[in-house]
Amino acid sequence: MTIIQVLRRGIFLLGFVLSISGPLFAQSRQTLRGVVVDKESKYPLPGAAVVVTGQHGLGEICREDGSFTIRQVPAGRYTVNVKFIGYRDAVLHNVVVDAGRETVLLVELEEQASVLDEVVIRHVTRSGEPGNEMAFISSRRFSVEETSRYAGSRGEPARMASNFAGVQGADDSRNDIIIRGNSPSGVLWRLEGISIPNPNHFAIPGTSGGPVGIINSKYLANSDFFTGAFPAEFGNSIAGVFDLKLRNGNSKKHEFVGQFGFLGTEAMAEGPLSKKKGSSYLASFRYANLWLFNRLGIDIGTQAVPSYTDGFFRLNFPVKNGGSLALWGVGGTSDINLLISGQEVKDRNIFGQNDRDQYYTARMGAAGLTYSQPLSRSAFFRATLGLTGNLQDASHDYLFIRKDAQGLPLVENDRYVLDGKAQILRYVFNESKVAASASLNRKLGGKSILKAGINLDLIRFRSDDSTRFFIDHAQSVLGGWQTRWDSDRSHVLFQPYAQWKYLLTHRLTTHLGVSGLFSSMNKASRSFPEPRAGISYDLTGRQKIALSSGLHSQMMPSYLYFYQPDQEKKEPLNSDIGLTKSWHHGAAYSWMAGRNLKFLAEIYHQSLFNVPVSSSPSSSFSILNTGSGFSRQFPDKLENTGIGRNYGAEVTLERFFSAGYYFLITGSVFDSKYRAGDGKWRNTDFNGHYAFNALFSREFRTGTRSVFNVGAKFTTIGGRRYGPVDEEKSRLLQEIVYQDAGRNTLQFAPYRRLDVKMEYKLNRSGLTHTVAVDLVNVPGVKNQLSLSYAPQPDGSFIKQEYQLGFLPVFFYRIDF
Repeated sequence: MTIIQVLRRGIFLLGFVLSISGPLFAQSRQTLRGVVVDKESKYPLPGAAVVVTGQHGLGEICREDGSFTIRQVPAGRYTVNVKFIGYRDAVLHNVVVDAGRETVLLVELEEQASVLDEVVIRHVTRSGEPGNEMAFISSRRFSVEETSRYAGSRGEPARMASNFAGVQGADDSRNDIIIRGNSPSGVLWRLEGISIPNPNHFAIPGTSGGPVGIINSKYLANSDFFTGAFPAEFGNSIAGVFDLKLRNGNSKKHEFVGQFGFLGTEAMAEGPLSKKKGSSYLASFRYANLWLFNRLGIDIGTQAVPSYTDGFFRLNFPVKNGGSLALWGVGGTSDINLLISGQEVKDRNIFGQNDRDQYYTARMGAAGLTYSQPLSRSAFFRATLGLTGNLQDASHDYLFIRKDAQGLPLVENDRYVLDGKAQILRYVFNESKVAASASLNRKLGGKSILKAGINLDLIRFRSDDSTRFFIDHAQSVLGGWQTRWDSDRSHVLFQPYAQWKYLLTHRLTTHLGVSGLFSSMNKASRSFPEPRAGISYDLTGRQKIALSSGLHSQMMPSYLYFYQPDQEKKEPLNSDIGLTKSWHHGAAYSWMAGRNLKFLAEIYHQSLFNVPVSSSPSSSFSILNTGSGFSRQFPDKLENTGIGRNYGAEVTLERFFSAGYYFLITGSVFDSKYRAGDGKWRNTDFNGHYAFNALFSREFRTGTRSVFNVGAKFTTIGGRRYGPVDEEKSRLLQEIVYQDAGRNTLQFAPYRRLDVKMEYKLNRSGLTHTVAVDLVNVPGVKNQLSLSYAPQPDGSFIKQEYQLGFLPVFFYRIDF
C-alpha cells in the first residue's frame, strides 16, 4: 500500500468523522480537577494554589482534602502552576483538556529548603523529573501525555522509552529495551511496586520484550524510567527499571473510549462505583485486527496472522484519613501459527524459521491488591500483594523438502515440494509467582527522608521440553525424543532495602542506601550489602550537578537454572550459578536553559563481574548477549567467571510543549565489551557505539474546537553485531551457526528510520473525536535484521532478512 493510498483512506475517514460531528457552535469546555499532596507522605495540602496559565481567572485554592476543581476550562493544552508555602513550585507542562473526558491530576509537591539569611532559595519541579524522591541521575518521569506524541511508538511504553538517551530500539519486529549496551533481560518491569513477567505478547522465555506490548498507556499514571544507578528499592536488575504506576478511574463521572486501529479494536470504561464514597472503576479490553490489514496487503513481516487479546481492570476504594485500597489486574493471551508449508518461497518471514511450521501460544497475567495510607503529615505506608504468571507453549513440525537430482530443493508453482513433515519440538514453560512489597516513607524533620521496605517473591517454575535430532540429515532420518527440561521447582526471593536522603545545605543534597538480595535457589544467589550513594549540588542559574554510584545484582532467567540435557543426572546443569553483579557510576549536569528548555548531559561507567559464561576455555558464550530475539538459550555448563564493561556519554535537549510546539533531541556514544571463557575481549551483541533520536511536534488550531498535530522522528543507531557463518555446521544442522571464534567481529549497516505522525482532534460538547496516522519508515529504508537458513534452488542457504519497510499505523478514537 502506497503513502498516497493511506492518506486517501485517512482523508475519507476524517470526512466521515466531520460529517457526524454536528455543527460547531462555541468553544467546548471541560472540568480540570485533582488533588495536591506532599510527595513523600502523600498527605493532602489544603490551601495550595492551582492556576491554569494563559486563562485569566481559571484557578482554585485546594480544599481541606487537598482536592481542587476548575470548571469550564476550554479544550486545549495548558501549563498548570501549583504553589504552596514551604514547598517547591510545580510546573506541569502539556496538560490536555478534551471535551470528551475530565482531566484529573495528581500533583505531588516536594518540601522546600528553608529560608537562610532572609534569602528564599526557590526551586521548581518541572515535567520530566522522576517521581521517585531517591532518584538523582539516569532517571526521568514517563509521562503518558508527553510520550504519546512520539512518532513511530505505536502507543507502547517500551517503544516510547526507546527515544530516551542511552536507550536503543533498532528492531522493528520487537520492542526490547536495550540500555547502554546491556542485555534487555537486565531490565526490571515493576507494576504497583511488584515485579512482573515480560509484559508483551508472543514473549519468549528469558526475554523482556516482544512484538506487541500488553500494557496499554491509556490506564497508566505518570511512571518512572531508570537507565542506571537506580535507588536501593530496585533489586534483581543490572540494566534498568521501568516502574509503572496505574491511575484510578474517574470517581465523579462515567466516561467511555472506543478505538479502532492497526494494533486492535479497543474499548475502555471508567466511572464512580459510589460518588458519595469516592470509589471508582476502570476497565479496558483490546482485540487484534491484524488479519484485516494482512488482507489489505500491508506488510507486517510475515504471512502468518498473529492473534492477541489483552485486558485490564482497577477498582479503587478510599479508606479513612486519605488512604485507599485498590484491586487491579492486567493480562494478555497471544497465538500465532507460522506455517511455512503454506507459503511461497518468496514470502517474507522475519518471525520464524524457514524449515518448519511453528505453533506458538503465550499467556501473561498479573493481579494485585494495593493498600496505601498516609500515617501522618510525615509518614506514608504502601503495600501490595499480588499474583503473576506467564506461560509459553510451542510445537514445531519439520518440513521434509523434496530434492532434485542435484540435491537442491524442488520448487513448483513458487512453493517448495514437500514429502511430509514430522514433529521435532514440543515445550511448555509455566512460571507463577506470589509477590509482596511493603514500604514506609518517613520525613525526619525538614531536611531528611527515610524510605525502607521489602520485596518478597515466592516463585514456582514448571517446564516440559522435548526435541528430536537428525541421526542422518542426508537421508532425513530422525532419532528418538530427548528431554531437555522436566522440572517443577520453587524458590523464594527476598529483597530488603533502606535509603536515606539528607539536605546538607540549601544547595547540597545526599542520599545513602543499602539493598540486599537473598534467593533460596542456591547458596551463591545471595548478595548483601549492596551500597547505593549519591550527591547533588544546585548551582546558580538553574543548573545542577549530581554524582551517583551503586552495586547491583541479578539472577539468571528461571528456565536457565533447570536446563538438563542429561536426564540421568540428579541436578540440572546450571542450578548452582550465582548472581551477575555490576557497579554503576555516573555523573550528570542539568541546566534549565530557558523557561521551557532543558539540557542534560551524563557520563557513566558500568563494571560487570561474576557474569555467567561457558566453562569451556574455547567458548565465547556470555549471559550478557542473551535476552533479545525469539530464541531460547541452550548453554553448556556455566560458571561465574565472566566480566564486562559499558561506558559512554549521553545528552538530552528537550523543549517542553508550549506555544504550540515541542522537541526532544537525544544522543549517546558508548562502548560495550565482555570477556567470556575463552579470555578474549569482544563486542557485546548490542554494541552499536552510538544512538541518535530527534523528535518534533507542532500543533495547529484549526478552529475553536479542533486541532491538528503533526510530528516527526528521525532515528539512527549503530548496526547489530554478528560473526562469520560456519557453513559446514549450518548445512548439517539446517540452521545458521556462527563461527564461535569470530563472534561479533562483523556489524550490520547502521539502522535508520524516519517516522511521521499526524493527528486531528475535534471537540464538541461532551465528545472528542481523534483520527491519527503514524507513517513508520516513510522512505522505506531496508534495515538489516538477521541472517536466516533458507535453502535456495541455486544451492545457497544464507538469506538476509530485512526489517519492516513502510508501515502505516492508524487509529480512530472517540471519547465520551
